[in-house]
Amino acid sequence: MKNIIITGFLALMVHIGFSQEQVHVKATTHGEKFEHFWSKSVGAGRANEGLRAGWLEQLEMVQKDCGFEYVRFHGIFHDDMFPVFEKDGKITYNWQYIDDLFDRMLDLNVKPFVELAFFPSALAAENSKTQFWWKANITPDESKFGEWHNLVKAFTQHCVDRYGIEEILTWYFEVWNEPNLHYGFFDGTKSQYFELYKQSVTAVRSVDKRFKVGGPSSSNFVADGRYDGEVESRNGDLITFTADNINDLEWKGAWIEDFLTYCEKENLPVDFVSTHPYPTDYPFNPTTGKGKDFSRNVNSTKTDVEWLNRVIKKSAYPNAEIHLTEWNTSPNSRDAMHDFLPPAAYIAKVNLDCIGLTNSLAFWTFTDIFEEKGGAESIFHGGFGLINYQGLVKPSYHAYRMLHQLGDEEIFKNDYLFVSKKSGNGKVVALAYNYPEDHYSAVPASIKKIDKYESGATRQLKLELTDLKPGTQFKIETLDKDHGNIYNYWEKMGKPEPPTREQIKVMKQYAENLKTEIITADKNGELKLDRVLSPWSLVLIEQVN
Repeated sequence: MKNIIITGFLALMVHIGFSQEQVHVKATTHGEKFEHFWSKSVGAGRANEGLRAGWLEQLEMVQKDCGFEYVRFHGIFHDDMFPVFEKDGKITYNWQYIDDLFDRMLDLNVKPFVELAFFPSALAAENSKTQFWWKANITPDESKFGEWHNLVKAFTQHCVDRYGIEEILTWYFEVWNEPNLHYGFFDGTKSQYFELYKQSVTAVRSVDKRFKVGGPSSSNFVADGRYDGEVESRNGDLITFTADNINDLEWKGAWIEDFLTYCEKENLPVDFVSTHPYPTDYPFNPTTGKGKDFSRNVNSTKTDVEWLNRVIKKSAYPNAEIHLTEWNTSPNSRDAMHDFLPPAAYIAKVNLDCIGLTNSLAFWTFTDIFEEKGGAESIFHGGFGLINYQGLVKPSYHAYRMLHQLGDEEIFKNDYLFVSKKSGNGKVVALAYNYPEDHYSAVPASIKKIDKYESGATRQLKLELTDLKPGTQFKIETLDKDHGNIYNYWEKMGKPEPPTREQIKVMKQYAENLKTEIITADKNGELKLDRVLSPWSLVLIEQVN
């Protein structure tokens, strides 16, 4: 066994079968400051869902345990929020439903990350195409862009009147959602979206030039030119169908470079750039009528964000913030993997790898009270949420809760361990995770056979922390296949559908309570930990006194 001594660093984690490393570290080391960007924002489905008791209860829970500061959702101007009334050719505004939602969110210490979408029927094109079962209007009518401008301006002014200028200065206004998806969320051209951005940003800034506005809120990165033209190309010649290894391709963000060029030409502000770096690609082949899904490697999100940083630095907006306003293991709300253990390790790894690269990486979504495809037939249906409809937390929830517990100073980081310190009280908090190296080639997403991800190499955790006060205690929480993995527990129960009220109470207790231990530093102020990390497991090591 090889011993390594790193003064000022806390480290460990090895792969069984390879060299095992013993690391000795001083707990008194000062670390480098970092931001909890993973707690900045989180996603939800549509605005109207936020008026439900269950949605609000779960929001309160994730704010408390995961620290989320903002929530982004679709449909703030959709007809079911009744923002616009048209009578005798005159437009009037109604903010009651939006006020109700925003008031309740702010009471829970969560701000809206405002997505300006979709078109109210009165402002959409005649016979507008719609998206989702709730029929979001997605077809623009350029002759009504002036009315759109007026709506956004009136909405912004109302928010100022209701909540105060200092509050609104902390908000973000994002123009639309994934407009590059011509067959999805914007039945218009690239140029029409750019004009919509112009109308939106000038409307918001007409109320106060300090307000933060951004876009283009584009979808996942691609390795071809399908979004280079005015509308999305579906010619069937997409490179991901023929590439030997999609991870060898060069991926780029949709519309981002053109968007920045347009805004520079029109002298428009861009306070932040937004996009959705899902680690997958779902090209469409009209010849066969079938799609082919691909999951990229575990480092793809980091690679995409590094590309985004380079593009922004070279643009006319080098100081623009980066907000990745949707992200998950896949953009499919019926992907069974979302309910299982592996995404928790993926969440930990990607967020810790992206420190310093982005201002937010918003998980899509915090709740399964989410109806883009309508109601689900099962309590576990592969929904995006950290929490299911019944309020049962998934392993992904624990990943965010553990990340939130970290301090604000980085002491050490490697591929499977992050050690931090809280600058306020000097307490040490470490997060170890095992994303098995033999699964690095593809993110755990869109996998029909879950048993593929039930295997994987273990890692050996050998930690020695010194310079502690004698008797210092640490709480150790373990998330693994047998602790906090609610789907497995439900399966062992026989998959009751739906569970009784008593069963749900028992399931909630199981889902929320991980394996917990207390270990104590010896009389010399030393703490030793030696254990095997099973595949996909997470271990939080938190100083408690």
